[in-house]
Amino acid sequence: MGEGTAGRGYRLVVRTSLGGSDLRVRFTNAFGDRPLTLDGVHAGLRSQGAALRPGTNRPLTFGGARTVTVPAGAVAWSDPLPGRIPAGTDLVISLHTPDAAGPATGHWMAMQTSYTGRGAHTAEESGANWAQTTSSWWYIDSVAVRADHAVPGAVVALGDSITDGWQSTTDLNRRWTDYLARRLGTAGTAVRGVANEGISGNKILADGAGQAALQRLDRDVLAQPGVRTVFLFEGVNDLKAHTGVTAADLIAGYLQIARRTHAAGRCVVAATVGPFKGWSEWDPAAEAVRQEVNRFLRSSAEIDAVTDFDRILRSPHDPERIQPFFDGGDHLHPNDKGMQALADAVDPDRLDCAR
Repeated sequence: MGEGTAGRGYRLVVRTSLGGSDLRVRFTNAFGDRPLTLDGVHAGLRSQGAALRPGTNRPLTFGGARTVTVPAGAVAWSDPLPGRIPAGTDLVISLHTPDAAGPATGHWMAMQTSYTGRGAHTAEESGANWAQTTSSWWYIDSVAVRADHAVPGAVVALGDSITDGWQSTTDLNRRWTDYLARRLGTAGTAVRGVANEGISGNKILADGAGQAALQRLDRDVLAQPGVRTVFLFEGVNDLKAHTGVTAADLIAGYLQIARRTHAAGRCVVAATVGPFKGWSEWDPAAEAVRQEVNRFLRSSAEIDAVTDFDRILRSPHDPERIQPFFDGGDHLHPNDKGMQALADAVDPDRLDCAR
């Protein structure tokens, strides 16, 4: 998704979900074609812009070392960082790539402003040397903490651009997963934390904007620590791609994800595919497949629970269209109000199961 740059620093802003201790960060070179070295990696809490709260910026280590080299195609976790990280706060990961080159692994559409600079300034709390901005996350793909309270685990949202947050307001954490995290933080239910594994343009069956959900399920979802539930909200990109994907094809994909998730001892919750009439790629054939897929999801015995996002989003006057009040403007992606409505539709008590 980009080229690595030797000598570049990244100050990346990530919103925490669940509060806890022993912070660990996973760094990724999943799509690199050569080893990636990171040095001077730090984690702190943001004050404003690229500046950190005084006294919070601390070095991360890897097997006790301040530098890590991640092989091509691999990931690396940092050592646990002592101390507590609050829920719902801006965590800042600063890293430096002394000799990076070749494909750089990152997350293109972060819906969050982060910062870059030249040179090794990761230990600084000032934002003075972080004058450039980026709307992507580079080389990090997961943050984990040890929960303050004994809970069965977290929910991971496996999705596309709607889960990624497109058409929500940048920098305000108004993705539907953000709203859900805030709800779960006060709900007192078993499943508490929320991890967002949405990729804009992602499909269930075919690679394209990132690897297909079937291909990335293990690495991006099941390998995450503390996962209790997979929340699957994908399919619209398969439908609108006009590649001849049938309802049977998509249903087989859903079932494979459900069975692999169950085999790993986790629960699976699915959301129905929302309306998208008015989007340039909509046609009656794709709509017919969407309706058939949604009928399956609402009745499948192999899904532990279903959240009917279609029912929440659709217009009462034209059920093939998103309700104007929730439309982000392109007739596919919800706006902030629509994102909140999706989160409000999730029943926290149904995020756990008897497995």
